[in-house]
Amino acid sequence: MTSRWYFSVLILLVLALGVGAGCAKKKTTTTPPGAQVEVTDESQWKSSSSDSSMDEATLASEAERRAKTEAVTELTSVTINFAFDSYELNSEARSILALKANIMRRYTDVRVVVEGHCDERGTEEYNLALGERRARAAYEHLVILGVDPGRMSIVSFGEEKPLDSAHNETAWAKNRRAEFVVR
Repeated sequence: MTSRWYFSVLILLVLALGVGAGCAKKKTTTTPPGAQVEVTDESQWKSSSSDSSMDEATLASEAERRAKTEAVTELTSVTINFAFDSYELNSEARSILALKANIMRRYTDVRVVVEGHCDERGTEEYNLALGERRARAAYEHLVILGVDPGRMSIVSFGEEKPLDSAHNETAWAKNRRAEFVVR
């Protein structure tokens, strides 16, 4: 019981000190009547047009870098598909190549490898030759559309790198393609 009483007194004492300290008067100074106070502003705001133009240039270059990254992703993500035993470009393939040509003409530092692929039907030698003809067809169409041939190369993988390893028409249709890889 005594420990409770001491504890209660201690709490009351702490509260009283807290209230007393919070209510203490603060000493203030006032200027005598008739005295003049001079206020000066020594801070200086500098508008530097070079800083703002540098920020704008940085933002512009960052936006251009992002746009180029998106364009390169689009360049490599869309493949061209071919019919069975064919390297002819259909209208869909020509429109895809037109988009790729626009990207490559805009970003002249981008270099690509056009890869030709086949399905598993046919001999290995035949599929390598057909893959090369598919890659060359895409390459030549891009050259016709104004892409510098020195920025492109071709390679044939034949049936070596299938997208779908199943043995049916759906898988074979996926595997008859030309892909674009940025170097």
